[in-house]
Amino acid sequence: MLARWLPAAINTRPSEWSRAAIGMSLGTLFSVWLCSQVFGIQVAQHLVGPLGASAVLLFAVSSGALAQPWSILGGYFSAGVVSLLVAHVLGRTLGSACLAAGMAVVLMCWLRCLHPPAGALALLLVLADPATIALDWKALAPVMLSAAAMLLSALAYNNLTRIRYPKRPAEPAPVLPSADSQAITAEDLKRALADMEAFIDVTPEDLEQLIHASELHAKRRSISEVLSSRT
Repeated sequence: MLARWLPAAINTRPSEWSRAAIGMSLGTLFSVWLCSQVFGIQVAQHLVGPLGASAVLLFAVSSGALAQPWSILGGYFSAGVVSLLVAHVLGRTLGSACLAAGMAVVLMCWLRCLHPPAGALALLLVLADPATIALDWKALAPVMLSAAAMLLSALAYNNLTRIRYPKRPAEPAPVLPSADSQAITAEDLKRALADMEAFIDVTPEDLEQLIHASELHAKRRSISEVLSSRT
C-alpha cells in the first residue's frame, strides 16, 4: 500500500530537466511581458498561474497529447468562453467559478483539446481582478494572446534545442513476426484505451512504437543469452 505512494523513476536526464526549466522560464516571461505591453501588468499577472502550468507541459512533456498546439489554443478558448458566459449568467462567485471549470473540461473533451491549465484559467476568469472584469468579453483577447505567445515560445525553443514540437503523427512501426502471438497494432491499442474508459496522455501510435521497441530489445536479449550460454 505504501509503495504505491512512492514516485516512479524518471526516464529523462538532468540535462533535459535544465533544458525544460530554462524554456519554461523564458516562455512564461515572454508571454506575461507581451500581454502586459498590450493589456497592462495587472491583467497579465492575473494569468501567470495557468501560463506557468502550461509552460510545464509545453517544455517538459512536449510529446504528450495535453501539450499539443490545439490543446493549449482550444483549451484556453473553451475555458475563456465558458467562464465569461457563466460569469454573466450566474455572477462571479466561488460556486459559479467551479461550475465553469467543470463545464470547460466537458467542452475541451468534446473538442479534443483537453489542457489542464485551462481549468485554472476558467476559475480565474470568473473570480477575476477588477482590470480583467472591466474588459468583459474582451478578456478573451489577453487570454488568447498569452496562449499564442506561449505556443510560439515552445515552437521556437523546443525545436532550437532539438526537441521536435509539435509532435508529428507517428509512422507505422514495422510489424515483427511472432510465433506465439499476433502483432499489436495502433487500432488494437485504440480499442484497449477505449475499454479502460480513462484519459491517458499518450497516443496509440506512441504505444505501438514502444511495444515494438520493447519486443526488439527482448529478442536481442534472448539472442545474447543463447549465444552466451553456448560459449
